[in-house]
Amino acid sequence: MTPPVPRWALASAIAAPVAMIGGWTLAAAQQPSFDAVEETISALAASTATDPWIMTAGLAVTGVAHMVTSAGLRPVPRSARALHALGGAATLAVAALPVDRYPTAHGVAAGIGFGALALWPALAGRRGATGILRPAVAVGASAALVGLLGVFVVELQGGGAATGLAERAVAGAQAVWPLVVVVALGREAAGRQPSRSARTSNAESHPS
Repeated sequence: MTPPVPRWALASAIAAPVAMIGGWTLAAAQQPSFDAVEETISALAASTATDPWIMTAGLAVTGVAHMVTSAGLRPVPRSARALHALGGAATLAVAALPVDRYPTAHGVAAGIGFGALALWPALAGRRGATGILRPAVAVGASAALVGLLGVFVVELQGGGAATGLAERAVAGAQAVWPLVVVVALGREAAGRQPSRSARTSNAESHPS
């Protein structure tokens, strides 16, 4: 029997996109000079930002949320959960290493985080599974995330005018996908459970 996804995993899966998207939205609002299309999320957490603690907290909460969610995704293969947790830990490291103070370490942590969070869905597929864990769905999700990551890397390396926008697209998608998986698994589990009326009918037809 497929193990259920605990409710706390749903809470952490919701926390990740709320912290990430809410963090960059609030931090940018506090810094009117910030260009959300061109500048990166890391700039909002740099020590020179107006309120760096906002984006730093957003990144930290997102990282912890990913690690908690990975622990609750019991129907998902361990390799995928481990890679998901690695992505969360790397995101937490990004928060602890401001880009203006630790540029190299920040870059390495960001690279690991983006890579792990883009690839873990592919490992979540199970042969013979249906729904969200079907291999075609899992690999397709990773392909989309890797594609978004590729666009961001090209923009970043080329000094593109849409670097910030590209980063937000991939970071937002990576934060949302675990929530999609948790919700889908929850619905599948609910669909396998007999309704109350069915259980009552069954009990009446088989009295003890």
